[in-house]
Amino acid sequence: MDASSLSSQDSAQLNRLIEQKQMKDFLKLYSSLVERCFSSFLLPTDSQIISSDESCVNNCADKFLKHSERVGARFSEHNAEMMQKRS
Repeated sequence: MDASSLSSQDSAQLNRLIEQKQMKDFLKLYSSLVERCFSSFLLPTDSQIISSDESCVNNCADKFLKHSERVGARFSEHNAEMMQKRS
């Protein structure tokens, strides 16, 4: 599909759909991060995080985000290769 052939209304609608998809993907990523890194920790009854727990959560979040970035980069590379083959 060639986006340049769309009317301004269709282009605006497509942009809104893309933005909604990006927000949905971000929220899904955030939810996965919370599920993976925070669910395994039980906070003390006074809700204070122990420094070792905080460090562990930070490491988990850092690894999760780096992994997501790598997957996104590989997907972009693969997509670029596929587009190049089509040309």
